[in-house]
Amino acid sequence: MNKNDLSRRKDDHLNIVLGRHGETHGTGNGLDAIQFEHCALPELDLASINLDSSLLGMRLRAPLLISSMTGGAERAIAINRHLAEAAQAIGIAMGVGSQRVGLQGGNDQGLTRELRRLAPDVPLLSNIGAAQLLEKVGLDLARGAVESLQADALIIHLNPLQEAVQTEGDKDWRGILDAISRTVESVGVPVIVKEVGAGLSAQVAVALVHAGVRVIDVAGCGGTSWAAVEAERAIRPADQKVAMAFANWGIPTATSLAMVRKVLPDVTLIASGGIRNGVDAAKAIRMGADLVGQAAGVLRDATLSTAAVIEHFDVVIRQLRIACLCTGSEDLKALRTARLLAPLCQSDVQR
Repeated sequence: MNKNDLSRRKDDHLNIVLGRHGETHGTGNGLDAIQFEHCALPELDLASINLDSSLLGMRLRAPLLISSMTGGAERAIAINRHLAEAAQAIGIAMGVGSQRVGLQGGNDQGLTRELRRLAPDVPLLSNIGAAQLLEKVGLDLARGAVESLQADALIIHLNPLQEAVQTEGDKDWRGILDAISRTVESVGVPVIVKEVGAGLSAQVAVALVHAGVRVIDVAGCGGTSWAAVEAERAIRPADQKVAMAFANWGIPTATSLAMVRKVLPDVTLIASGGIRNGVDAAKAIRMGADLVGQAAGVLRDATLSTAAVIEHFDVVIRQLRIACLCTGSEDLKALRTARLLAPLCQSDVQR
């Protein structure tokens, strides 16, 4: 695929996601089934609630990650600048979208060391697709992704469903786990692995950790359905039908999170996939997440300005802080043991 085709595809993705105004497909994120027991007598000062967190030893002022997102060549430069400036101002982590276009097509989409200059004090995470690791230059691409940003870690994203329904997608996924293991050994920074909206099973998460992956982002369904996005992109009716059959496919974020936390009690987990607000974030943290990521939810603000992104996350943080107050949780550690009304098995929700 040439660089113009790659850039055009990313531009298509951005147009479709922005055009949906937050609309999602089918299966929810599973978090609506979880209800906190309200505490009417919290004996806490809202302003004193501590939301401090960390990722890979780097301090965060809130347990939030700007999840990987992408865009067309011109718009992506401004989007990434706004996101980086906001991440630095708020004190939260930032993961960039796939760097394939920049590394293979020569269009960096603003994914350069300029982002490191704009966000010097927060975790900055590079990103490459797992399928690209199978290429002869796969390890070079992984190293280049890290070096081009001076990133603190490398995200490898798994998207077999999206690639399978995409006309021009990568269809051969043999050898991916070994490629991830080789990358862990040679890339020089910690590796994070995430899905892109279909969720990770416990079995896959365990295999990834055994391969040396340090952080797991479950990225469950409930947010953007990339199968539905590819259906909208498809030109032939047959391709549209194939993709739309999988619009509701995947493991809901809450389910994936509970499954993975149960088998990996000590591994850093990120919950993303349909996180709508700070209440969803609080529920995800209660279910075992260390951090919570948002992508499509902040994308529209990212097209506008840094101030719009900051305001967006200020709202999320205020919501999360109030959720802590109304569960009697003075910090995130307490929130992880907050009482629930939802009829969930305790072995599924405790760390």
